[in-house]
Amino acid sequence: MSLKKLLLLLVIIALFISAFVFDLTQYLSLDVLKEKQQQLNSLFAENPVSTFAIYFAIYVISTALSLPGATVLTLGAGAIFGFGWGLLLASFAASVGAFLSFLSARFILRDWVQAKFGERLDAINRGIERDGAFYLLSLRLVPLFPFFVINLVMGLTPIKAWTYYWVSQVGMLLGAAVYINAGTQLAQINSLGDVVSADLIGAFVLLGIMPIIAKFILSIVKRRKAFKGYQKPKSFDNNMVVIGAGSAGLVSAYIAAAVKAKVTLIERDKMGGDCLNTGCVPSKALLHVANVAHQARHSEHLGVKADNVQVDFKQVMQQVQDVIGKIEPHDSVERYEQLGVNVELGEARIVSPWEVEITQNGETKTITTRAIVVATGARPLVPEFEGLGNIDYLTSDNLWSLQELPERLVVLGGGPIGCELSQAFQRLGSQVTLVEMADRILGPEDQDSAELLAKQLQNDGIDLKTGHKAKRFEQHNGESLLVAEHDGKEQQIPFDRVLIALGRQANVSGFGLEELGVETDRTINTNELLQTNYPNIYACGDVVGPYQFTHVASHQAWYAAVNALFDPLKTFRVDYSVIPWVTYTSPQVANVGLTEQQAQQKNKEYEVTTYDIGELDRAIADDNAYGRVKVLTVPGKDKILGVNIVGPSAGELLAEYVLAMKHGIGLNKILGTIHSYPTLAEANKYVAGEWKRANAPQSLLNWVEKFHRWRRS
Repeated sequence: MSLKKLLLLLVIIALFISAFVFDLTQYLSLDVLKEKQQQLNSLFAENPVSTFAIYFAIYVISTALSLPGATVLTLGAGAIFGFGWGLLLASFAASVGAFLSFLSARFILRDWVQAKFGERLDAINRGIERDGAFYLLSLRLVPLFPFFVINLVMGLTPIKAWTYYWVSQVGMLLGAAVYINAGTQLAQINSLGDVVSADLIGAFVLLGIMPIIAKFILSIVKRRKAFKGYQKPKSFDNNMVVIGAGSAGLVSAYIAAAVKAKVTLIERDKMGGDCLNTGCVPSKALLHVANVAHQARHSEHLGVKADNVQVDFKQVMQQVQDVIGKIEPHDSVERYEQLGVNVELGEARIVSPWEVEITQNGETKTITTRAIVVATGARPLVPEFEGLGNIDYLTSDNLWSLQELPERLVVLGGGPIGCELSQAFQRLGSQVTLVEMADRILGPEDQDSAELLAKQLQNDGIDLKTGHKAKRFEQHNGESLLVAEHDGKEQQIPFDRVLIALGRQANVSGFGLEELGVETDRTINTNELLQTNYPNIYACGDVVGPYQFTHVASHQAWYAAVNALFDPLKTFRVDYSVIPWVTYTSPQVANVGLTEQQAQQKNKEYEVTTYDIGELDRAIADDNAYGRVKVLTVPGKDKILGVNIVGPSAGELLAEYVLAMKHGIGLNKILGTIHSYPTLAEANKYVAGEWKRANAPQSLLNWVEKFHRWRRS
């Protein structure tokens, strides 16, 4: 805590204690007020301005210090100044005092509270930012909630100061009116119970829930406005229609069928979407074959000689298709129909909030539904480079039809897809040139993680050209060239095939979204419930973001499906608090939580603990002793903020940390967990041990050392 904050806290504590030590609170009682009423009335008649100002100051100070007696001061304002002036004084003095209390709590405690409990308060913070005015007004109108508690608690939230003041002013004005009116009849009041009756409290409670009711009414008005111009069907063919049978769509349909809803799943191409057909599955199958070839070529030092290792690329690509074929039944039409899903293969087009057209073999039919989930995925991003139209370029979509191994392959993009496929083709026998505009690969990763992978890619023989901006494509004497700019100079990079791996863009067009007025940017705009601006149309997966991972698409699908089926009875806000992701190169790069560069960008205090996988027995035995585990923790504590692993099976090792972060398990408990020997998972225990050694209580250990010395004497 800074010196300024400490001084202010001490001043507030001193003033609060002084009020009781000098028994100043005795003057804030009903008996004293009634006893001094005539004297105060005379004083006001003689000196109205100064009396008003002094009373105002006393009221503000009492409220700011959270002293008991606000009710008596409000009654007194009515008894001394009358209803009009009394209401003006009490409502403004109470609001100013509450505002000072709010600002004090915010200045002294908010940074500390948010730093310590920020992740747990994240949902509350978002709710306050969104609906804080409604909540505050409700609390101000219900006398069951102590006002000083509201002042202090609200100061710890991100509600805007001006919003806090004007809402408090409105709430204070309504609440003070009752007490001011009672104060004008002070002689008839024998106790505060005469004012604060059960009926009055009940009335205030009803008044207090009015903002919540108003919010509900506004949501109904918003829904009606969104649906204006469309005729809602009297009955529906479906509870839910899902567009897209990728990971997000399949999970959405599965959940709907599991809870016995009538659901139709529409897919225009192949069941399983990108992940099964052109993404996760084929790329990992290709990487597996490439790694086998690499190990065969580099096993002589182990005593295994595999002379003249050759790759039959056509057979490799057939193996990839065989893998897809073995997994395909998991996502097939037959399986989902057995689960109770109505599957339609055709083009889907949303024509109204409750109607979807399906075009199959030139015929179109329309089905109705209470809710729609858009899970249309994404496609490779291909910028409009000059000359690219003259090149038979590859993307992660059409790559899998390749039958000949390119002798020279240029890969544009140093992200996860570019790095994975670059390494795969290099190990299969291509000469790969990886071109990345930034000064390093894997931009979202930590610098040291990117360097560890870059070193391995270069060891594999990949020509890694970072800081090279692709400008255009040219043809010279039958040879294809990429022209890239580096350090202000143009370079020509020859190639036989080029792979564009510059990310993915959401599929937001061609489904009727634009015509309907569904709000989109680069993705479909949704709220925390995954609703679009049409309350019954939801979206999930790559078409939404912010993470384009299969497991995140499945995660979002649960929220989209449940919210679509049960809104407004029950809804859930999507949770992104613990999201893992893995780049499946060799070594793998795996993350969960904050990376170190993210922590720095957010000014988040952290402590770093690392363990060198090169020291791990199992990694040495497997001839794969390369990489490290890095854990970010709260300074001085074992709470995990983020984990980054570079090494063999990093994605598998990460699972222990995902579980730990999700359920609040710290490094101490990981250290106390038995890990089989020899396994790679021991790295997780050893990094916990490194943290423990770095955070050992040295003063206690000094005393323990003295104890053992004494026992030896």
